[in-house]
Amino acid sequence: MLYYALVFLAVGLIAGALNLAGVSTVAVQVSWILFLIGIALVAIHVVTGRTARLVRRFPDVTT
Repeated sequence: MLYYALVFLAVGLIAGALNLAGVSTVAVQVSWILFLIGIALVAIHVVTGRTARLVRRFPDVTT
């Protein structure tokens, strides 16, 4: 999520440098929204304290 926020921010900055005001405004607003969503998800992850689950496809079988 934060990766896409950085991509849209880069697009917005490049569009702003090329004087494309409409594209720049939309791209920067989208990047801001994605950044806020990403930060909210990180905060939820930290508060709940969950970790990634390790899935074993092949159980250890000793014969």
